[in-house]
Amino acid sequence: MTIRTVLFRLHWLLGLTAGLVLALVGVTGAMLSYEEAVTEWVNGDRASVVASAAPRLSPAALKARVEAQRPGLMVSSLTLWGEPERSPRIRFANDAKLGVRPPTLYLDPVDGRELGEMRLESAFVTIRKLHRWLLLPGDGKGWGRSITGICTIALLVFLGTGLYLRWPRIHSWRIWLKPSLKRPGRPRWWSLHSIVGTWLIPVYAAIALTGLWWSYDAYRNAATWLLTGETRVARAPRSPSAPPQVSASALDTAWATFSAGEGAGAHMVLIALPGPELATIRIRFLANPSDLPKARDETTFDPVTGARLSQTRFSDKPIGRQMAENMLEVHRGRFFGGIVAFLFFVAALVVPLFAVTGLVLYVLRRGARRRRSMAAVPAGATTSRA
Repeated sequence: MTIRTVLFRLHWLLGLTAGLVLALVGVTGAMLSYEEAVTEWVNGDRASVVASAAPRLSPAALKARVEAQRPGLMVSSLTLWGEPERSPRIRFANDAKLGVRPPTLYLDPVDGRELGEMRLESAFVTIRKLHRWLLLPGDGKGWGRSITGICTIALLVFLGTGLYLRWPRIHSWRIWLKPSLKRPGRPRWWSLHSIVGTWLIPVYAAIALTGLWWSYDAYRNAATWLLTGETRVARAPRSPSAPPQVSASALDTAWATFSAGEGAGAHMVLIALPGPELATIRIRFLANPSDLPKARDETTFDPVTGARLSQTRFSDKPIGRQMAENMLEVHRGRFFGGIVAFLFFVAALVVPLFAVTGLVLYVLRRGARRRRSMAAVPAGATTSRA
């Protein structure tokens, strides 16, 4: 048995197993690629208000209003916008009684009244769990994470074995990149399967290598070291029995300092309040509408006094640290701009194409082998058996 035969059998064997899971992960990943844009469009009547010259409520006032309307719930973050017609968005901490996070709310920026819950939020939560853990029990600590991790490694094996199997003796761009869809039968399916796969090898390699970031802690630590030269330090969660509290005066002080300084005229501001994994008031913001989601500067403040503790700018970080701190954006392609993000979206969406074409090729090959075997049987032997 030659190496080529071994790799060929490995390729189709993984295709019949891991390929089905990868098709599901690819489609759900494509759906998650534009989650923010879809959510914003579906909630257009709540995400926007009529622009008003009236003063807007401060983050502390918004927090107090919504917590008064929803007793027992604790605000974990607020998203504010520079445009007067954009509605603030409020997220709550997990409800200890229900064990889930309450729905995100849109608020009126002037009087703090509720405009409604975010539509499709729970649907995208389910899609994300299906993408990461196949909706299996245990979520990130269950078998689903292991299965998707193994299938991601299988994707890298697909790329390597597929490239080896279609390596031509004569190199030409037509052989590598031009499909031959006019040829009937198996050659057409093979051309579609192999040529499109060749086009997308770099994209699938990037998706797989970044996807393993969430599958294996050892891989994530190694990747962090390669990108930053430092090892990742796990954050010790704070005691849930005594969650840190932030006073209204401290939040007002922090907001006033931020608004008068680096946050003046910011396009988008995300305020994360102290919680089980955060001991400070953390403000991440985009200075301009044209900035990519990854390009967030960050400032932290003391939750008791509101004094500034630290300030970091995205542009001051080396490229490796930028990637390590925005691995989700790298995984989705948005780290490299809108065109690359759309290419990643298309690549994820067509993963089922390889599962279908590979299955068709497998069935056609088995059928052709069966016909050859029957043709090789002498007519006399067939008659004697009868």
